Amino acid sequence: MRIAVPREIRDGEKRVALVPDVINKLTRLGYEVVIEAGAGVHSQATDDLYTAAGATVKSGNVISDADVVLSVTSLTPAQMGSLKKGAVTISFLSPVTGTDSIDAAGSAGVTAFSLELVPRISRAQSMDALTSQALCAGYRAALVGAELSPRFFPMLMTAAGTVTPAQVLVLGAGVAGLQAIATARRLGGVVSAYDVRPSSADEVKSMGATFINLELEALEGAGGYAREMTEERAAKQRELLTPYIAKSHLVITTAAVPGRTAPRLMTAQMVDAMEAGTIIVDLAAETGGNVEGSKPGEIVITAKGVQIWGGKDVPSQLPFHASSLYSRNVVNLLTLMTTPSKDGAPVSLNIDFTDEIIDKSATTHGGAKHTPGASEKGGAK
Repeated sequence: MRIAVPREIRDGEKRVALVPDVINKLTRLGYEVVIEAGAGVHSQATDDLYTAAGATVKSGNVISDADVVLSVTSLTPAQMGSLKKGAVTISFLSPVTGTDSIDAAGSAGVTAFSLELVPRISRAQSMDALTSQALCAGYRAALVGAELSPRFFPMLMTAAGTVTPAQVLVLGAGVAGLQAIATARRLGGVVSAYDVRPSSADEVKSMGATFINLELEALEGAGGYAREMTEERAAKQRELLTPYIAKSHLVITTAAVPGRTAPRLMTAQMVDAMEAGTIIVDLAAETGGNVEGSKPGEIVITAKGVQIWGGKDVPSQLPFHASSLYSRNVVNLLTLMTTPSKDGAPVSLNIDFTDEIIDKSATTHGGAKHTPGASEKGGAK
């Protein structure tokens, strides 16, 4: 069976679905791995390294005759339509906004897996690409904030006087937020954080940061994510957060609700209350933005001199390690549904929808959209 990895064609995407270090994990299972020439150029994965690792490097279309196609972003509807019936794809599919590609996969008889849908259970941790890429985004957010800030981050004792440390506020203490906290702390900042889930307090404190408790209703959601809040609660939260935001030198926002527009944490009025030279890093800019006025891929400077950095393709700004982590997530998911070659029998796919991970991460199968739980109701396996 043949695995193909095409070059990413989305603007700004610098990651690659497989790095050379993981190729042998697939060839040992019995797969043939084909990489489109130049696919790993931004991730320091040269064609020569792929060849040395046991993959075949080809120019042009490598997906039309593949049994499995691995990519970072979703294949286009045209690419889905070019795949052979029964092929399997694994990628970020964006189930809410990527419906055209999902529909095309269903029409082509392709079984498409979306990494956003991998359930957050212990057994699936090694396949959780959302977590691995959020780790990269949180680290990058703190570095961007430090680079843009006109201030030192650490406290410095000098002959000319004492330099006071930067006050850093992180809104959202998920994986990205916790990594932003850890990185800002390493840089010497004084860090505080807020999350709608009080259970995050211990994690924030373990990073050496101060947890802000607004005494509001908890919003714990499924799988460890936050759930959506009412507008009334959102307004109260913004009111209570305003004094903390106003005294910060850097604010990093990471709040997200899977499948929904990012919650609005900061209004234009709240931004206007900040001092000139303050930096805001909005990691949710691509999904509507936590900060009013943020724009993906742009730095917006307000009339008062506050800079709002809107995140766009943030994990791709660290393509080497982002690709390395992503590759392992993908390989672990594919291995779960693989029966290795043994005793002369070739490698094969075993797409067992009684497995919760496979069932919940599949979006299409057998020429139609896949509904999780269908196998329990007598659906196809």
